Amino acid sequence: MPRFLHTADWQIGRQYSRFAEEDASILADARFTVIETLAALATEQAVDAVLVAGDVFDAQNLSDRTIHRTFQVMAGFTGPWLLLPGNHDAALAESVWTHAQRLSAVPDNVDLLLTPEVRVYQDLGFAVLPAPLTQRQTYNDLTEWFDRADTPEGLLRIGLAHGSVEGQLAEEIDSTNPIAADRAATARLDYLALGDWHGYKTIDARTRYSGTPEQERFKDNGAGQALIVDIERPGAEPQVQAHTTGQFQWIKHQGTLAAGVASDLDRLIAELDALPPRSVVDLTLDGEVDLSGYQTLLHYLGGAEARHRSFQSHLSGLNLIPTEEDIAALHADGYVGEVIGELRERQEGQGEEADTARTALAILAGMLRENGTTSESEQVESAQ
Repeated sequence: MPRFLHTADWQIGRQYSRFAEEDASILADARFTVIETLAALATEQAVDAVLVAGDVFDAQNLSDRTIHRTFQVMAGFTGPWLLLPGNHDAALAESVWTHAQRLSAVPDNVDLLLTPEVRVYQDLGFAVLPAPLTQRQTYNDLTEWFDRADTPEGLLRIGLAHGSVEGQLAEEIDSTNPIAADRAATARLDYLALGDWHGYKTIDARTRYSGTPEQERFKDNGAGQALIVDIERPGAEPQVQAHTTGQFQWIKHQGTLAAGVASDLDRLIAELDALPPRSVVDLTLDGEVDLSGYQTLLHYLGGAEARHRSFQSHLSGLNLIPTEEDIAALHADGYVGEVIGELRERQEGQGEEADTARTALAILAGMLRENGTTSESEQVESAQ
């Protein structure tokens, strides 16, 4: 019973410019670590081959070090690795693949599927039909030749492709690098391993996207996994099991607060506390909050940033609405009172000025509370 590990979209060399430098470096490094995880999984599960369905690399112009390191971290599995070029690392005349070959970086057990021709693995019981991309975008179905391809009798027919299955994915990505939805049937494939969609997706019993093994987008689509595929004999339906491989979960969280409603803030904090630690979190809040609640929120977010790999919060939609009790508790009149009033007005606006005013008001309130500042009238009275 041949067994495979199906993975795709490693995106080695991907940059994370939206994150702080330390976080960006660790997230980029996680893409190497997950290959080590895949190698360990392949060894543990005693697979016959690892099928990598495109976008091994995120770009063509990568450093020698990055290319060498990619192949070195595959050393934990000594069986065949079958690597297919995708749209990010297409098999151009000069490409990251030709660069790797010139560097002599490709181990003997790694097969680069750079041309559309049948590869026979007689001793392992299967033949592979690859559809490598030779340019970033095509408008013809590169898997069409599978239908006419002959393979030795008694061997599994395994297809390997990178693109968009027609009519199955989001409309905006269902235009280039098309793949017929019934290709497994028309080409008599026992399994069609796909890449390009970064989440785990089943097209039919013989056709699946594995998704990227290390999540890198805020989408809840089953990313961060690899597939173990068992096929008992030619014509038998594949048995597929998903295995978690990723280090970090990417979580987008949205919430709405109402000023003076403490339960809203309590509920939000409880929801955030329930998130897995060391996640990559993107938090967006809107609504209204009073000064006391805002200070509680800022204090909590400071701790949350330390618990997670990355914690980005967007509070521009959250209006800071001091209550009369908030203002009275600050004991601020005279010039300080005027400043507070002006900040309250400015934070009602839009854009950066409103954000600055909101932050300044919270900081000022915190300073006044911390220092126990008295009002100007009280200071004058005490001086008399």
